[in-house]
Amino acid sequence: MSVKAFKLVSAVEREMLMGDKNYINIECIECCGKNLYIGTNDCFIYHFLLDEKVSTTGKITFAATKQLHKYLGLKKPVSELKAASALTRLLVLCDNTITLVNMINLEPVPTGARIKGAVTFTLNENPVSGDPFCVEVCIISVKRRTIQMFMVFEDRVQIVKEVFTPEQPCAVAVDGYYLCLALTTQYIILNYNTGVSQDLFPYCSDEKRPIVKRIGRQEFLLAGPGGLGMFATVDGISQRAPVHWSENVIGAALCFPYVVALDDEFITVHSMLDQQQKQTLPFKEGHILQDFEGKVIVATNKGVYILVPLPLEKQIQDLLASHRVEEALVLAKGARRNIPKEKFQVMYKRILQQAGFIQFAQLQFLEAKELFR
Repeated sequence: MSVKAFKLVSAVEREMLMGDKNYINIECIECCGKNLYIGTNDCFIYHFLLDEKVSTTGKITFAATKQLHKYLGLKKPVSELKAASALTRLLVLCDNTITLVNMINLEPVPTGARIKGAVTFTLNENPVSGDPFCVEVCIISVKRRTIQMFMVFEDRVQIVKEVFTPEQPCAVAVDGYYLCLALTTQYIILNYNTGVSQDLFPYCSDEKRPIVKRIGRQEFLLAGPGGLGMFATVDGISQRAPVHWSENVIGAALCFPYVVALDDEFITVHSMLDQQQKQTLPFKEGHILQDFEGKVIVATNKGVYILVPLPLEKQIQDLLASHRVEEALVLAKGARRNIPKEKFQVMYKRILQQAGFIQFAQLQFLEAKELFR
């Protein structure tokens, strides 16, 4: 049975991005606060400001205002964008080179600092250097079976470590010194400081696109065999049961307590609390699904959309209204980390009381008595 956990809201219409130029496609997105950046196949970066508006009825819409766009001067697509807001820098991967540009005017840094030979890259969200004016960047190098770690400052880059892997890496996520890697035939955890590695489980990257995503301190989400979304810690163990995805998941994101996945026809929403599928949204031609500071964004080649979560209290009330007491209580307990303590205690008491009356009306007196207690 479904829960209405998210609403899909349009953020950037195709006309705003490409007008009548049909050949323009969205390759990558980055969102930092109200700033939305889009990289396209014709080597442009677009910068929009996203304004969230709430109507008197509580309906949420987004107004995107175009700030500027910038041509990078190559005949190649912009394949990845990552914002380093502390440095007011945008890291741009195009033609195997990461360039640093100013987040506001999109001009390259005057020193011309760049990282060459990158297939893909990611930022370390749990950095080890302790320097607030630097970001740690991990790249899969064009050199075979090689990962490189860099420190990126406002106007310079510095290589820190080069690590060799047992097979060719094709996706990576970082937490502190730990790399979670999708290799050609398996996933592994590798500590790049000590060189110690731990095998997770087999996976064939030739058949499907691997997914490796850091979802919290020392924990990752991976696309496993048999259409499973698997959780793994840096110790190589799983502290949560897997979620059942479709076989052809393209991307995954986390918006606690939900894991959101995208395939070629749907967006699916699973609860991390009971692993059940809670919602399915039809969404064709999607090829990007990412979360940015709790905001989940999906994109087709032509448009950008935001998955707006419904307030958890509203979701709990909907479940109670459908007499789904167990699910409502599981969600209410899970909401504890998102709601201030005093507010949570008042809300939770009221939910227990409502749940008790529902059980009482269904003549489940023992269960009702426990809830009333």
